Amino acid sequence: MPTLDFKGKQIIYANHLTVPARTLEVVAKKSLSPRGKKPFLDDNLIIHGDNLHALKALMPRYAGKVNCIYIDPPYNTGNEKWMYNDNVNSPMMKEWLKGKSPVDGEDLERHDKWLCMMWPRLQLLRELLAEDGVIFISIDDNEQHRLRMMMDEIFGEENFITCVAAQLNPRGRTLDRHFAKTHEYILVYAKDYVICNTNELPKKEKALAEYKHKDSEGKYRFLELRNRNPVFHRGNRPNLFYPIWADPKNHDVSIKKSKHHTEEIYPRNSKGKDGCWTWGKEKVRLQIKDLQAKLVNTGKWRVYRKDYIPSSGATSKSKSLWLEKEINNETGKEVVGKIFSDSPFDFPKSHELIKKCVQIGTDRKSIILDSFAGSGTTAHAVLALNKEDGGNRKFILVECENKIADKITAERVRRVIKGVPKAKDEVLKNGLGGGFTYCTLGDEMSIEKMLTGKNLPDYETLARHVAYTATGQSPDKLRKARGKDGFFYETKDRLFYLIYEPTLAFLRSADSALNSTRAQRIAKQAKAKKKTAVVFATHKFMGQKELSGMNIVFCGLPYGISSV
Repeated sequence: MPTLDFKGKQIIYANHLTVPARTLEVVAKKSLSPRGKKPFLDDNLIIHGDNLHALKALMPRYAGKVNCIYIDPPYNTGNEKWMYNDNVNSPMMKEWLKGKSPVDGEDLERHDKWLCMMWPRLQLLRELLAEDGVIFISIDDNEQHRLRMMMDEIFGEENFITCVAAQLNPRGRTLDRHFAKTHEYILVYAKDYVICNTNELPKKEKALAEYKHKDSEGKYRFLELRNRNPVFHRGNRPNLFYPIWADPKNHDVSIKKSKHHTEEIYPRNSKGKDGCWTWGKEKVRLQIKDLQAKLVNTGKWRVYRKDYIPSSGATSKSKSLWLEKEINNETGKEVVGKIFSDSPFDFPKSHELIKKCVQIGTDRKSIILDSFAGSGTTAHAVLALNKEDGGNRKFILVECENKIADKITAERVRRVIKGVPKAKDEVLKNGLGGGFTYCTLGDEMSIEKMLTGKNLPDYETLARHVAYTATGQSPDKLRKARGKDGFFYETKDRLFYLIYEPTLAFLRSADSALNSTRAQRIAKQAKAKKKTAVVFATHKFMGQKELSGMNIVFCGLPYGISSV
């Protein structure tokens, strides 16, 4: 497979593995929780901080659990105010390029810088995505072709779903020299194309008007039974080529000729050659009452089937060309203007655009992640869709800019939750409901800090990190009643123990060690469940050979978290 080469790629290739683990620190006064409840990390999240570090901080809790990702990264036009190019104005990006980045920012052109920025973030996004999950990425012509090649390499070209063309500026950009561009793109990739879950979308009123017939089974329309695709024909679908007989008086049909069914009908394509039906003989026989013959203008007979509106509603596959008025940037700017009195962004995405992506990529209990949150449009879209269909979807937003995260991103979400008095939409005017927890990034969880006892993580945070280190997946709910041996998590083949308290005095005491008494209790429990025990502790009073005989694997702290 052809791959994309760019300056800094060899250095940035595995950068996502070296990003230090950080904790998520709840900021209660900036959170919005239902009355009487404290903010918590399993709620909707808005995280203020470098999105590379934020994505790594999410791993112990959300690796492999995010169902849908939508991101709208900088387009790298060269004219943006906060830009990953030669005119970088973002303080955090300057810091990353000069201090934290493993590549030399001065030697890179703007496309190289953009690719170096995106590569490790896309790697971490892929790790966070569920096996059946889907990612949507908005982009324009500046980087679309490079992003496509980068996604092919990171996600696999076999997991490419489509490239949507979305008309976001119907008037066209008047400053463009040759063509007034009206559209942007949304690249859609699966984590695993074979098992990826995507949904059809509800049909619009115009499409529903086609269902103008009604019987005891409900509303229906007529669809021709002939397969109109010229790729399929008698030669490669011989089992779908056979005669259907029609009664010229009553127009009902049969798969056998009779004294009433005298008109023989074969499937013919537009050129009059042998085509094929969409149904085989057995299905026609079982659903014969839903078929009807009609004499068309050409004097030929054709067979039609009744297509009913399902009880769940009429849906259709989303097209790869999106032209709806409500998804364009003018609509997005108008809505944001109502929320803030004046839009803080020149071209904010419409929440209807992102809502459409979320509709395609989620069910009602999904987790949606946006690591380039901007004005908080993704949270607005998720809350609006939950209000619309009674769902319980959860959003996670990450915003790095100091002046944006609280005053714009979180503030927009606060307002749409409580209600926007100037909104045209009555639902938005009354408020979408819900809540969120606002977080910042805490200190690095490093060996050096654990050795000195500075900023020791709480029990649950460390437990999630070590379980993620050992399994590569974020653990499900941890056990609350852990007992004296620290049993906190279980998989199909392993039991996990963490002997820990967040004080240096405990970590240096004999109480923090794996001793013979503890080992015997743990071994007994592991034997009963026919599983291997994995024990995290600062030290042990037994040799690994003896522990191996007890089916116990010992991982010493703080070195047991070094690969997080």
